[in-house]
Amino acid sequence: MANIKQQMKRVKTNEKARLANASFKSSLKTAMKAVNAAVAAKDLEKAQAALSTAYKKLDKAQAKGIVHKNYVARQKSELANAVNSLK
Repeated sequence: MANIKQQMKRVKTNEKARLANASFKSSLKTAMKAVNAAVAAKDLEKAQAALSTAYKKLDKAQAKGIVHKNYVARQKSELANAVNSLK
């Protein structure tokens, strides 16, 4: 542990941010799994609703700097292709 007051505070804030980012990333993965589950069940209505939620979470994760923009683009493309395969 650091001896410097500023660094001790930084350690605490970094840990809080790490936990918040991990939680958000987990909810992001859950949203993407919901899309894939709806596609597997061949339920177009649920898949489109889940896709909208997943898009929103992906965009927010990118804006917060949790994930890279190329990751977001790739996931959006894969999810959209999966949902479009139902049409």
